[in-house]
Amino acid sequence: MRQQCLRAIVFASAVLTAAATAVVGAPVPSAAAEPGLVVSPGMEIRQDLNVCTLGFVDLQTRTGYTAGHCRGGGVVNDRNGVFVGSQTMFRDNTPDGATVATDYQISDWQTIALAPEVVINDVLPGGRPLVADPSVVPTQGQRVCHFGIVTGESCGTIESVNNGWFTMTNGVVSKKGDSGGPVYVPTDDGRAVIIGMFNSTWGSLPAAVSWQSINQEIREEVVTSSAGTVAPPGPAVPPAA
Repeated sequence: MRQQCLRAIVFASAVLTAAATAVVGAPVPSAAAEPGLVVSPGMEIRQDLNVCTLGFVDLQTRTGYTAGHCRGGGVVNDRNGVFVGSQTMFRDNTPDGATVATDYQISDWQTIALAPEVVINDVLPGGRPLVADPSVVPTQGQRVCHFGIVTGESCGTIESVNNGWFTMTNGVVSKKGDSGGPVYVPTDDGRAVIIGMFNSTWGSLPAAVSWQSINQEIREEVVTSSAGTVAPPGPAVPPAA
């Protein structure tokens, strides 16, 4: 089992509300973000040699979210190697192996300070706005969908709710590269409410870390790091040319 990792690279605000795939010969990051480049949930992001899916975009704080095990050295690029932001915080204690005890608490998230030059939105590739609603929580049998850059959108039901994470069945699929992708509940008004981010496949069941657990851990980390002092995140700094 990997030792739990926790660090704060760039300080983040208090309300920042296993399957990464390696890429050989990944593009060299550009010196700055491209003005007008659109960053949205469900897009491909690259960190060093890891390719993953962006899980959520907070429009108010300009913060992106993905899986903690997708992290790299700090620079986050799009699929073309263009800089989109910088890693700020992460937790990742995803176990090694093919199975995990249901009472084990999985932590697997990362926050990204998005570059000021990029244009952000909250719209999934299928057209639904991805929103957060604390009243919508994972429940057994609940209909959910997952989006990943490799498998696209797949839908099914929640098989089991565990210690901060849940497994899915009846049609939900995922492959390497889908890590960090959003898991959400489609609503009748055309939106999608996020309830988790994809973590790994345990046994034959795709699994996600719950959105509520992620936000609780972020609040705990910010309080610990700041000793009660809250400061907003600094702007994303592009790599040197």
